[in-house]
Parts: sequence; structure tokens; C-alpha cells
Amino acid sequence: MRRRLTLLVAATMCLALLAFVVPLALLLRTVAQDRATVSASADAQSLVPLVGTADPKTLRSSVEHVAATARGPLTVFLADGSVLGTPVARTSAVRLAGLAGVSRTVERADGREIVVAVLGRPDGTAVIRAFVPAAELTRGVTQAWLALAGLGLALLLLGLLVADRLSRALVSPISDLSAVSHRLARADLTARARPDGPPELREVAGALNHLADRIQELLREEREQVADLSHRLRAPLTSLRLEAESLTGTDATRITARVDAMERAVTGLISQARHRPEADAHARCDAAPALRERVAFWTVLAEDTGRAVTLDVTAEGPLPVGVPADELAAAVDALLGNVFAHTPDGTAFSVTLSPRPGGGAVLTVADDGPGLSADLARRGASLGGSTGLGLDIARRAARSSGGHMALTTGRSGGAHVTLELGPPTPPASPAPPR
Repeated sequence: MRRRLTLLVAATMCLALLAFVVPLALLLRTVAQDRATVSASADAQSLVPLVGTADPKTLRSSVEHVAATARGPLTVFLADGSVLGTPVARTSAVRLAGLAGVSRTVERADGREIVVAVLGRPDGTAVIRAFVPAAELTRGVTQAWLALAGLGLALLLLGLLVADRLSRALVSPISDLSAVSHRLARADLTARARPDGPPELREVAGALNHLADRIQELLREEREQVADLSHRLRAPLTSLRLEAESLTGTDATRITARVDAMERAVTGLISQARHRPEADAHARCDAAPALRERVAFWTVLAEDTGRAVTLDVTAEGPLPVGVPADELAAAVDALLGNVFAHTPDGTAFSVTLSPRPGGGAVLTVADDGPGLSADLARRGASLGGSTGLGLDIARRAARSSGGHMALTTGRSGGAHVTLELGPPTPPASPAPPR
């Protein structure tokens, strides 16, 4: 936009300068020609009284003196054939003036010829000829044109400088608005636009700031509602704990452990909903231990339902990913929960974790069940009577790290879900001091 504004001003100024400079240049040339012509005519007219009355000797000396100081050739042709002043041949204009007694100005290729007929001499009509060479007609015109061109160029540069300043003052607030909108798109809700520039841009900046405030308010209300809903789960969990404590044997221990795990998950959900920052660009965890913990949790239930579980972690060292540990655990729980919810008892499944080229990890959950449609990757889509949010939780976890989720059908016909988890984002280096 800044370049376009500058080009627009440049084009406008060029047209204005052309409309001003071209006529002025032509006028300067005409003035120079008229000045040279008037000077030559004055020299010729100054000899008219002498040519009409002076004797030949006095006339010769006077003509030679005037011709010596004239800018161009100055000649007097007498009727007896005598030539005084600058010696030149008689031209057709001189002969015509001598015959007709008419003064005139004649344009020639090499200059301008001025002839003045002087009547009343005893020997006949005399003719005074003044000649203005072409160089004299254009003397000083080139210098004037150069000065005029320099003035036009200076005005153009000055106009471009002013246009650049004005366009910068207009474009800079727009660039700031764009930067703030991109920060808001990256979930940085602390970004605010500085009202600057024309009134329209200041109004847009105020509206953008109001929108950011409103988004923060809506998110705060949503988190409070999620926290309230999560808190309501504490009452049935407490009741379930009491029921578990009334049991005896290994069943009581197992159920109590699961109730404790669910209570920890609810507590973490409440804390996450109320105190999680708007954007955590540097979240990270080691995917291997987080995966092993969740698979170990689900292995107990798999044994109860007769399912074979295969865990394959191909990495020898840590596998850092750009996802918080609780989000990764929620994604694994969602995928394994789908296996238990949508496949019959006894269906085997496998979990594989391998390094991702370029950093991160690839998590794969495959089962031997009837398979799932790729349309179920949409939020809220379900064919089994569930909420349809499980796959969306996994998809959002992958996307938050810079990866993606793929839902395909395995060779045996079962579901094959792949999560590509990107590497953690390195912290930004501090800005150098100014």
C-alpha cells in the first residue's frame, strides 16, 4: 500500500510538472528568440536616419561602427550597388525590399533575416539588413531548460519524500493492527492495538481491542463453567469412594485406585480450566513415560475384558513433544477409551511410539475391531452413542504441537489412528538492549 501511494503521488506530480514545465520551456524559447530579434531590429532602426540623410563618408563610418558592436551581421545595401558594414551577398529578401520598398522579417534555416527599406535617398531606395544567427536565437535556452528540469526534479523528489512520510503515517497503524490481529489469532489475548493514525483507523483499533476484551471475558466465563461442571463430579466421586471403601479384598483396592485416579483427573481439570494461561507456546513433555503410564492404567481393564495389549516404544532416549503431559495423557485416554467403547471384548489393540522425522514423535493406536469412518474425526461425530469428543481431543493435542491426526483402516480392518506430535518450541531469546 505504501508503494502504491508513493507511485500514485509520483504519477500525479509528473503530470502536473509536465503541464507546467513544457509550456514554460516553450515560452522561454520564444522569449529568447524575440529578445534576439528585437535587439537586431533596434540596431537596424538606429541606422535609418543616417541612411536617409548622411553623406556617403559619414554613413560608411557610422555603419561600420554599429556593425562592429552588433550581435549579428549588419549590412546596408545602397541603390548604386554599394555595400556598407558586414559584407554579404544580396539575398532575395533584400532585392524584394529594394524593389517594393517594404520592410519584413524572413525565417531562414540558419537564422532570422530582418530587412528595412529606407526611402528618400537621391540615388534610390536603400536596404538595411540585420541577420540573427540560429545560435543567437537560442542563446541561454539550454541553460534555462536545464534549470527548469532541475527545479522539476527537485519538486518531484520533495513530493515523493512528503508522500512517503504521509504513507508511512497511514500504513504504520495498519501494520500494527495486522500484527495485533495475528497475535490474537495465536491466542495471545493480551495483545492490544494502539489507537493511532486517521480517525477511521483509531476506531478500528478500538473495536479490535473491545473484541479482545470480549473474547477474554467469554473465555473466563467458559472456564468458570467448566470448573463448576467438573466440581459437580466431586459429589458422585465421593459417594463412589465410600461405596468402594465398604468393599473388601482386591476389588476394593482396584476400585479405590480408579476412583483416586478419576478424582485426580477432575482436580487437574478444575485447575486447568481456571488457571491455565491463554497461550502456552513453549509447552513440552517426554512422550515415552507419559504413554507408558496411561497404557499401564488401561492394561488392567484390558485384562478384565480379555484384550491383548501390545506397547512398542522404539525410542531409546526421551521423546520431547510440544504438548503438556496432561493433554497428552487426555489424548491417549481418549484413543484407548474409544477402543474399549467401540470394539467388543477380547479385541486386541496395540500402541506404538516412534521418533518423528524433524523432531517430535508419532503415536499410533491400532485395534482389530470393525474400524471407524474418517468422518468421525469431526468434533461431535459419533456412531456409538458417545459424545463424539474423544477423537477431537486427540486431534487438538496434535494440532497444538504443530502436527496432525490421521484416521485410517488397518490391514485387518480395524481402526488405525496416528498422531503426529511436533517438537517443543524453543524459548525466544531475549531482545538485545537498545
